[in-house]
This record gives sequence, structure tokens and C-alpha cells, in this order.
Amino acid sequence: MSTSTIGNEVKEETFLDQLRAKTTDSHTNLEQLPVSISITSPDITNASYAHYLDLMYDVINQLETSIYPVISPIVTDLDSRMKLHLIEKDLVTLNHTKAHFSTPFGDEAKLHSLPFAMGIMYVVEGSTLGGRYILKNIEAVLKLDDTNGALYFAGYGNKTGSTWKNFLNVLTAYEQENDCGDEIIAGADFAFQSIHNHFLASN
Repeated sequence: MSTSTIGNEVKEETFLDQLRAKTTDSHTNLEQLPVSISITSPDITNASYAHYLDLMYDVINQLETSIYPVISPIVTDLDSRMKLHLIEKDLVTLNHTKAHFSTPFGDEAKLHSLPFAMGIMYVVEGSTLGGRYILKNIEAVLKLDDTNGALYFAGYGNKTGSTWKNFLNVLTAYEQENDCGDEIIAGADFAFQSIHNHFLASN
């Protein structure tokens, strides 16, 4: 934790403040991609929605197969955080068959560092908050909901906020105990950039 002075007031900057600040640019760049914008657009179509889910399938698949085993000693409720099966059900509802598979996070070796993996988890798990906003758009335009076609974006339902806070508590405790903030931030920035490149390649 560091401090900064604003006028005569000393403000403590927490690790989460640093994490958010140092990943702002890569986060913004991801949100500004056409694929990202399409999912919140009032002009969203079944095709654009299915395309987004197709891309997220690769992200979540690699998260659950490569990242979850690394962070399981720290994040002990991973069974309840599984989401790939939700995407699969949504794609079935949309009559979309996934034809191409990829690994957005690339080289498996760098993913084996627990702090780096926690940074990746921070990015993907944090997207559940935005998912609740996206769900409203899908419900309004496509007439799908959290029981039919929009399971993935429904996240953890009314427990989405508390589930996210639980993860942040684990993340900050882990960082404090191990003094590994730089590596967590590197993992988070890597995740934003990797998903950005994955989305960009699909255009």
C-alpha cells in the first residue's frame, strides 16, 4: 500500500487501486472493440450475440482448464464459478455450432505462476459485473433471459456482487501475504490484452 498527497489530505492507495489504475488502458481498449460494443448495442442480433459467446467460449475454456488448477489452493469455491457449461447451453439455444477453437492466453508455461494466474482470474471474474448490464440488453432486444439463452451473462444472479467481493477479499489477502502485487497486475494486464487480441482476430 502506498500513499499520495492531494492538497493537505493524505490518501492511502490500496493494491486494488493500483491494479485498476495500471490496467485502465488495456481494459478500455478491450471495451472499445467492435465485438465488445456489439454486445451492449440496441442493435444486437442473435448472430452478433452468438459470435461473442463463441469467442468467450475459448476464454472461459482456457480459464477453467489452465488457470483454475493453478489457483485452486487459494480460490476454494471454483466449482461454483464454472461457466463454460452455461455458454454451451446458450449456444445450443442460439442454434450455433462452434467450429474453431483457440487458446487466447497462449503459452501455458507463463500461466503456471499463481500470482499471474490470479491476475487473469481477476479480469475474467470481474466481467460478471458487466454481464448483468449486458443481460438487460439481451432480455430487452433478443427476448432471452437467465433461464433461456442468457445463462452465461446472468452470472451468479443476485449473488453476483457478493461473489465478486469474496474473490477480491481472497485476492487482496493473498497479495498482502505474498507481496506479489506486480505479478498479479502483470497477469491482469496480460489477460486484457490477450482477450483484446483474440477479439480483434475475429473481425
